Amino acid sequence: MKFFADTADIADIKDLASTGLLDGVTTNPSLIAKAGGNFLEVVAEICGVVEGPVSAEVTALDAPTMIEEGRKLAKIAKNIAVKVPLTWDGLKACKQLSSEGTMVNVTLCFSANQALLAAKAGATFISPFIGRLDDINLDGLELIEEIRVIYDNYAFETEILAASIRTANHVKEVALIGADVATVPPAVLRTLANHPLTDKGLEQFLADWKKTGQKIL
Repeated sequence: MKFFADTADIADIKDLASTGLLDGVTTNPSLIAKAGGNFLEVVAEICGVVEGPVSAEVTALDAPTMIEEGRKLAKIAKNIAVKVPLTWDGLKACKQLSSEGTMVNVTLCFSANQALLAAKAGATFISPFIGRLDDINLDGLELIEEIRVIYDNYAFETEILAASIRTANHVKEVALIGADVATVPPAVLRTLANHPLTDKGLEQFLADWKKTGQKIL
């Protein structure tokens, strides 16, 4: 499974990219506003740090303007994935932009039927928001399962990008289900390396090493 960082914070992105574990980045208007700075410049800087797809979202609601915004965003860098909402106009924009060779991430997906439409419209990525479904007492993980079955049934190439991930357990569960990508806030992504037994083992190793009085450097 691929890991995307769900952030527009360039310092976080650089730090995660240095591990070699980061496959891409997703942004949205809220994350860009939080990061501050000029939208186009921030996106361009991120594209310079990350080789994989960088999702940049349109802000228009009608298909013609979405398409024009998408074309402008696609000119920033070759690894831009234009992000469009899962609306009827968003699907029209997805179809046009994908036919022009632009990667498209269809976002704000909350049903398997929506995901089916996005795949037929040529989406590169579909972004089901599991955390937001959990917030209203629906099963976000069940949605990932349903999309996986439908996409496998018809050999759709659209990648399932599990979004709105809140916990390390969410990451594990979507990996078990077979999501292609998990887009994860940096703080959550870092917790994946944590385990109390790892900490305890390391503490014991270091204590035993100290007793030897030796040094490697």
